[in-house]
Amino acid sequence: MWASWIPVLCLGVCLLLPPEPVGSEGAVPIPITCSTRGLDIRKEKADVLCPGGCPLEEFSVFGHIVYASVSSICGAAVHRGVIGHSGGPVRIYSLPGRENYSSVVANGIQSQTLSRWSASFTVTKGKSGTQEATGQAVSTTHPATGKRLKKTPEKKTGNKDCKADIAFLIDGSFNIGQRRFNLQKNFVGKVALMLGIGTEGPHVGLVQASEHPKIEFYLKNFTSAKDVLFAIKEVAFRGGNSNTGKALKHTAQKFFTADTGARKGIPKVVVVFIDGWPSDDIEEAGIVAREFDVNVFIVSVAKPIPEELGMVQDVAFVDKAVCRNNGFFSYHMPNWFGTTKYVKPLVQKLCTHEQMMCSKTCYNSVNIAFLIDGSSSVGESNFRLMLEFVSNIAKTFEISDIGAKIAAVQFTYDQRTEFSFTDYSTKENVLAVIRNISYMSGGTATGDAISFTVRNVFGPVRDSPNKNFLVIVTDGQSYDDVRGPAAAAHDAAK
Repeated sequence: MWASWIPVLCLGVCLLLPPEPVGSEGAVPIPITCSTRGLDIRKEKADVLCPGGCPLEEFSVFGHIVYASVSSICGAAVHRGVIGHSGGPVRIYSLPGRENYSSVVANGIQSQTLSRWSASFTVTKGKSGTQEATGQAVSTTHPATGKRLKKTPEKKTGNKDCKADIAFLIDGSFNIGQRRFNLQKNFVGKVALMLGIGTEGPHVGLVQASEHPKIEFYLKNFTSAKDVLFAIKEVAFRGGNSNTGKALKHTAQKFFTADTGARKGIPKVVVVFIDGWPSDDIEEAGIVAREFDVNVFIVSVAKPIPEELGMVQDVAFVDKAVCRNNGFFSYHMPNWFGTTKYVKPLVQKLCTHEQMMCSKTCYNSVNIAFLIDGSSSVGESNFRLMLEFVSNIAKTFEISDIGAKIAAVQFTYDQRTEFSFTDYSTKENVLAVIRNISYMSGGTATGDAISFTVRNVFGPVRDSPNKNFLVIVTDGQSYDDVRGPAAAAHDAAK
């Protein structure tokens, strides 16, 4: 029993810590590793010994003064200024959980924000103990009690074949309710576990949709499945309307940044869980997501019954929100019970990266102009073969208003723009127009045709984010200079 509680820290957060019990001066601190977390120490108070030379990347720290128990103890101690990078004794006190752990830069460590966690701790300078006082080396493998500490595993690389940055956008509205909300979290946890989260595998974060969207944790916060499962478990039900469109737009615009852990060249994915129907416009949010290169999956559960359809703004909301309306990006479950069988098929979709058409790839972020020889030496039948060749190339690309764009110019001594980059935005229309190009016949002036195409076809899209390619299909020698115009085209592309 403690005789009294003594306030020892009052810097924005006032903490009441117990006084020293009689006879505690000689307690030997327990050696821990750089990445040992507060939740690994199951005591109200403990003296630990942090090793020196810990790499900063091993310090996951959430909060300031009061730290979420998922934080590294030694990282928190360095952040708090209790020890330096050479390590040393630290006293840790367990505290209740709280909301809104703040992000603060201190002593070379950037702590991270966390919306909520079930347990916390704080740290003060610890007692050296008899071993350190007498100069004896402290073992980092055996504590003074003779029990072997559980070794903290190294960070796993994860499933390298499923490298994606994934945001789970869960339904936290009154539509789903507390009970189904918990079942939803269980399902998301199973998906996260099967993905193979790791430093070189998929990274995940979580956003809750309700009256106002709330980012529960970012991609950079956790890189192990165990920590992600802890974080999902801690997410609290918010209630309110299911403003899924508002939450999806917020996620597309704010979630995938370099500061929050998004990686370059990695597909960006939002898995949207909708129980019933959204309360707002989700189509516009889907358009915004595509503009930000985000692949949207919709997992719909318990479709509206006929009596509820009058409350749904758009019964085709799934088709209008997904990355592409081809069946791949939508997934339906009848209810939240017995969902284990749905985990693997969803994970397989999330790991099929060649289908992630809303992330920028060479198939959906290019402008390709075909410069087609229509001279007399080609002939009508061979000209048709050339058009077939061009069609076969064009059909491999994801042509859309925000994806790949195709243009075609036919040339002899003259040039004729068959269609420009902005004329057609669907693959079907582009292929139909290519098939119907009429044969011109005449001489061959390839150099003039190159200059014409660079000026009149690529010129209007010079500010496009897509990469530009000119494909020349010809059967013979040109009557004019080709090297000069080709070199000028290369220079224009720089």
